[in-house]
Amino acid sequence: MSDTIDAITLAVLAGRMEQIADEMDATLFRAAFNPIIAEAHDASHGLYHSETGDTLVQGKSGLPIFVGVMSFAVKAVIDKAAEAGDLADGDTYIFNDAHMGGTHLSDMRLVRPYFRDGELFCYLASVGHWHDVGGAVPGNYNPSATEAFQEAFILPPVKLIRAGDVQQDIIDILMRNTRLPQSAMGDLNGQLGALDLGSKRLDELLDEYGPVTVKAALDALGDRAETLMRGELAELPDGRWEAVDHLDNDGITDVALPIRVALEIEGDRMVLDFEGTAPKTAGPVNIALPTAVATAYVAIKHIFPDLPANAGVMRPVEVRVPEGSLLSAEFPAPVGGYTETILRMIDVIFSAASQAAPDRVVANAYGTINALSIAGKRANGQPWVMFSFYGGGHGGSIESDGLNHGNAPISTATIPPMEILEAAYPVMFREWALRPDSAGAGAHRGGLGAIYEIEVLEETAEAFLFGERGRFPPNGVVGGGGGAMNTFRYEQSDGWHEPPLASKMLGIKLEKGQAVRLETPGGGGYGNPQDRSASAIARDVALGYVTPDAATELYGSAWTGAAQ
Repeated sequence: MSDTIDAITLAVLAGRMEQIADEMDATLFRAAFNPIIAEAHDASHGLYHSETGDTLVQGKSGLPIFVGVMSFAVKAVIDKAAEAGDLADGDTYIFNDAHMGGTHLSDMRLVRPYFRDGELFCYLASVGHWHDVGGAVPGNYNPSATEAFQEAFILPPVKLIRAGDVQQDIIDILMRNTRLPQSAMGDLNGQLGALDLGSKRLDELLDEYGPVTVKAALDALGDRAETLMRGELAELPDGRWEAVDHLDNDGITDVALPIRVALEIEGDRMVLDFEGTAPKTAGPVNIALPTAVATAYVAIKHIFPDLPANAGVMRPVEVRVPEGSLLSAEFPAPVGGYTETILRMIDVIFSAASQAAPDRVVANAYGTINALSIAGKRANGQPWVMFSFYGGGHGGSIESDGLNHGNAPISTATIPPMEILEAAYPVMFREWALRPDSAGAGAHRGGLGAIYEIEVLEETAEAFLFGERGRFPPNGVVGGGGGAMNTFRYEQSDGWHEPPLASKMLGIKLEKGQAVRLETPGGGGYGNPQDRSASAIARDVALGYVTPDAATELYGSAWTGAAQ
């Protein structure tokens, strides 16, 4: 059927369908109550295949990691509906079970079948990071969790709306299992509003073009994505390239955890083999298999940025994940820190790909979202939970230096502004600045990390950190140097302290006037540092990006000659 649609109609319909997903994104971003969705855009929307759940179209503003994992989420609903035999027009499912739908329990998924003339046409889905979903730690990043039950309330796929009738008991259960029910209710209504808009826009599109033509366009988009991907792979050399990197620890035992990949290309096919990766851990740096597959997709999209965002891209790619590894953990293994693990997966894929196609790959980015929660009660007794993630340097590339203070390469999200956080929570940022000497040296250096120092303004609070890169710096590629490592300190009555596990800690008691301080990694460098121009080094020194002593140490004669 995909051959029956002409190129102009396909281009028009592709744009229209992308616009539907983009509008759904925008609807939730404007309606959500919590800053992680409203400001940071930790959410996504898309259209999914009616039988396989494969991603057909995804919004451009949502998180790329959701492109892959949401197909697993939709398939979980498809399987549940098939088992029950009661799928109906007007149904909407809701769940957060990460072992079925990928990522972690903070991400609440809503999946709605879309019917046309009484027949199932596709699925619409919305996913958003709720501010708090119960569990032992406010904000749900519990670095000491040893099972999913300690991370958050777990909801399997259930019908939130049954044939158009809202199931209030499901909403009551959800609102009872969060510290911030007003925020959760606002986010839920925002997601439902996005699904309503998507359904309306699909009605309009099918009224105009008819379901046969639109279905042909969806099939064609997947087929053409596959063709484009095969063409990209065919241009690369055949071979096998390997890379390894490490997580600091699992939050329970202070032992480094290797993540290995072998990247193989043969003709127009690619294999990503993660044999040799550490086994499942006690602590929450595990990820479920859907998340591992989706992460491979995100890395591939970075390497081949012109490819469209649908499941056809992955047809020529085989992702091999060993059973029993931390990349294929089964329920109820804790997975709350999935962000740290998938960032390391992307790093090793980039490092391996840099050996095959150095012109297509950037050096490692800072490699941690530094999930920091600070929580307490206001003077009136109302609870508050400030959860946010924090930026760092991106890797250098063949074209330019890395981005300073960017967000993690798993997302298109933004870092919530300081003004928003200070307005919403009883905290004050003593410092929010670029971190000098944090960038990896190279012909094109990495981007700079950042410094955040956050003071508590209420009488007491408690802080929790789930980070990485406290023991292993982001790597450079093609001869570039590594970035600075992550550092975290917290203030007590007797001065400043550091976590025993470097990047993870819970239950940090803070009093009014005390603070926590993050100094995030810079990105790795690209190319030999001796090939960096003296004028570029001088500019970095003049801007305060690199101190003169560090410039001498990192660049040697490339700098000292010009400095004299």
